[in-house]
Amino acid sequence: MPKNKGRGGKNYRRGKNENLTKRQLETKEDGQDYAQVIKLLGNGRLICVCLGDSKQRLGHIRGKMRRKVWIQNGDIVLVALREFQDEKCDVVYKYFPEEIKQLKNLKEIPENLEEGGGDNLGDNVVFVNKEESSSSDSDLSSSESDDSSDSEPKQIQKQQPQKPQPQKAQAPAKDNKEKITKKDIDDI
Repeated sequence: MPKNKGRGGKNYRRGKNENLTKRQLETKEDGQDYAQVIKLLGNGRLICVCLGDSKQRLGHIRGKMRRKVWIQNGDIVLVALREFQDEKCDVVYKYFPEEIKQLKNLKEIPENLEEGGGDNLGDNVVFVNKEESSSSDSDLSSSESDDSSDSEPKQIQKQQPQKPQPQKAQAPAKDNKEKITKKDIDDI
């Protein structure tokens, strides 16, 4: 088998930086719209909200972008709308953060649009230290009895039920003189 020279494989292509030059800003044309990615579905599909008409559509990442451009939740993309299927679209282009700023300056997309990846599932989570929880529990019980209307929200801790530990069968007591029979082993 011939020895690999190190040119043309996956690891060789990984070292290339194709985006060294600054890209020209692409704006929407007829039949295209800006959209924000809501959820990735896998297999090159995603759910996005078009900014022009505020409709949710099923987007399909085109083959040229599949393994070269990584799209995440919250990204702003340019989609091509389908004339024959209103609920589907094709992702044509992904905007970088500096391009999004330029689009906002040109008033192509709304100023108050939240950019960046990640979903907002964990926004209402409050972490409490165990040391503070014992003192805060006593504070909460005293504040509940006062029925005063404080501006601070009350923190409620949920205690998880403890799972019973399975008991292991114990071997019969061994004396040096006593022999263990097969019946004793079967009982274990």
